[in-house]
Amino acid sequence: MTGLSDSFQRPINYLRISVTDRCNLRCIYCMPPGGVRLMRHRDILSYEEIRTLVAAASRLGISKLRLTGGEPLVRADLPRLVAMLAEIETIDDIALTTNGMLLEKYAAEMKRAGLRRVNVSLDTLRPERFRMITRRGNLEDVLKGIDAAKTAGLNPVKINTVVMAGINDDELLGFAGKTIDEGWHVRFIELMPLSGNELTASQFMPVSEIRKRLEALGTLETAFVSAGNGPAKYFRFPGAAGTVGFITPVSEHFCFKCNRLRLTADGKLRPCLLSEQETDLKQLLRHGSSAAELEEAITRAIASKPKEHNLSGGEPARNRPYSQVGG
Repeated sequence: MTGLSDSFQRPINYLRISVTDRCNLRCIYCMPPGGVRLMRHRDILSYEEIRTLVAAASRLGISKLRLTGGEPLVRADLPRLVAMLAEIETIDDIALTTNGMLLEKYAAEMKRAGLRRVNVSLDTLRPERFRMITRRGNLEDVLKGIDAAKTAGLNPVKINTVVMAGINDDELLGFAGKTIDEGWHVRFIELMPLSGNELTASQFMPVSEIRKRLEALGTLETAFVSAGNGPAKYFRFPGAAGTVGFITPVSEHFCFKCNRLRLTADGKLRPCLLSEQETDLKQLLRHGSSAAELEEAITRAIASKPKEHNLSGGEPARNRPYSQVGG
């Protein structure tokens, strides 16, 4: 527990930072076919501004960071930001979520800069289906990126798989089998109804159904995973080196233990992914606010963190596409 808590006494120690709204893919559950209206470069936080805000948050109790996007690796010189954040003494964990397309190129450099771990979004193991889901890109590039991340020591490399009924649910056993045969750490994620999502309720599959299908490979046993700050529950098949994780934002929401904040690429602090409430830290920063004033604004934002989302009521956040919020 940290000294930073919201009004519901949930400890807050984890900040997800969107470094860009750009992405080199157009995944069907994340972005419309034509993409989204991009932010102007001058509206996006500089690395120096991100460091200033992280330093303020760290003084309040934030100790764990995750860099997201869009696709974070499309932003130039990202290892420099990692190195800047790693210099903050009270930050003890820096991780990255990526689609993996550029990971082979940057994995080793990111590790040297101070990155600890990486999560790779991968929803299919079939090349043609990969092109359909992402609307561009090559599966082989992602698989090479995963191997490069492991070689660089960015372990455990976790694979995030969004399950979509009628689209990729026939690959559940294939992904789960990777945890047995190749030691992969796979996390199955329920599809969320978010802005920019062209899928329908018919594509939703609850984790209860996913687990039922996995019974064909054996009985899952509870597993302990020391590295990670998220809501996944982990299991493994008998004798497997890898793990199977489940993330249930819809069927079994985990708001009661949410420990995170999100900073958008344009400097808005969001206490909840699925709430439209934001605090504009960029404007405070660019208008000369002191460190104390920044900390006060962050503290107020945390105090306003809602008790829970309303996904089960079918009310997605509408003011920003998912690709702009950082996941």
